[in-house]
Amino acid sequence: MKAKPSDSTSQKITVKERLIRLQDLLKKYTDEDNELTLKQILDKFYEEYDVNVGIKAIRSDLKELEESKLFDVTINQEKDGVEKYYSHQNRLFEIYELRMLIDAVSAAKFISKAETENLISKIEKLTSENQAKQLKNRILVSESVKSEDHKIKYTIHELHTAISNSQIIQFKYGKYDLNKKFQFNRNGEFYRVKPYALVWNNDYYYLIGEYLPNTEIRHYRVDRMRDVTSCNETFVCDPFFNITKYTEKLFHMYSGEESLIEIEFDAHLINVVIDRFGREVAVRPIGEDTFRISTQAIISDGLVRWLLTWGSDAKVLTPLSLVERMREESEKFYKKYH
Repeated sequence: MKAKPSDSTSQKITVKERLIRLQDLLKKYTDEDNELTLKQILDKFYEEYDVNVGIKAIRSDLKELEESKLFDVTINQEKDGVEKYYSHQNRLFEIYELRMLIDAVSAAKFISKAETENLISKIEKLTSENQAKQLKNRILVSESVKSEDHKIKYTIHELHTAISNSQIIQFKYGKYDLNKKFQFNRNGEFYRVKPYALVWNNDYYYLIGEYLPNTEIRHYRVDRMRDVTSCNETFVCDPFFNITKYTEKLFHMYSGEESLIEIEFDAHLINVVIDRFGREVAVRPIGEDTFRISTQAIISDGLVRWLLTWGSDAKVLTPLSLVERMREESEKFYKKYH
């Protein structure tokens, strides 16, 4: 460590700057398990800012912060009964909350690898350096499933703004072909949509909105949207459309007609059903080996494929239109292997 300059050559800072930097040092280096003495705080001032400050000034600043109640300063004199130890412990986020945020960012497929690392580094700054080390052990996600679109954060911001302002949006939409090249639908023509809400489903963002001019509810994966812009036209949301109840009836974000469905399941799937439909779903035991549920759902390819996941352990009873779709899909599946 380089020698400290004398008081005559040290950098001068105002009282306000000193208070701000003192708070920053306590945030960065202290927590419930890490404290600093007055001398250590002075050393940190010089190491971090190349500034020499007096012990009386720092003692006065700490007292002012403590009395103001605007910034948490915890004083501990129990270690040796003589010297005081200072720390900042009352933070906006608990360490387990930061870990959940980091895991969510790590798992999100629509966030690029570079943006993931950038966001995580910012989250780590919400706690002390020592506690941030505990956040290094995060869930691992294959880099191959991460988005390569570095502009998606701007798309999400544009969509949130349009939803807040009830503005009609336009965008191009597409998907990858067999050569892994992104191809636009409708020869690159723009879609016009009234944006209702953004929904996170299966680690992807989806836009739910009213497609114009057909006035039908559709869903669009945000990472497949391009050139999103807000129009000067505004709209009034349907007061009877409840986005929360609507999304509860969706399967894999496929749209379709809503209907009352009745399904019979083998008993071992009870937890699967509760996970998917919630504990409020009506369950009627049929003997010891099976049970039935009745609930509202969107009839779609997503529902059919979800049901096929469980093979012969799930049987649709009503409506007849869904029974017929299950039969047709089962026959296709059978022919694939015969």
